[in-house]
Amino acid sequence: QVQLVESGGGLAQAGGSLRLSCAASGGTLSTYSLGWFRQAPGKEREFVAGISRNGASTYYADSVKGRFTISRDNAKNTVNLQMNSLKPEDTALYSCAARRVVVRTTPADYEYWGQGTQVTVSS
Repeated sequence: QVQLVESGGGLAQAGGSLRLSCAASGGTLSTYSLGWFRQAPGKEREFVAGISRNGASTYYADSVKGRFTISRDNAKNTVNLQMNSLKPEDTALYSCAARRVVVRTTPADYEYWGQGTQVTVSS
């Protein structure tokens, strides 16, 4: 059973940056593909970024491509999301998730989830 804990959320101004981290315990992170998802009030949870088990492949939603970067450190059992050029529409609860085998963009395909960290971007 993998436990995931996110950190790094907070308040940022439009155009600013935040770095989210997700620490895993209870399992070997290198055996899981990882994803970051977000959910804004009144909206469905949506895929933001994903990374393959060895970190060789990354995937991004069109809305964040070129602004966000996902990375992982399997030795430290962590996955990060560097968010630059933030926009007010990036405001949401961000959660990391893990699944075996390949990255998927559908939340229901993920087995393990963290509690999330709030990101608020002011204009």
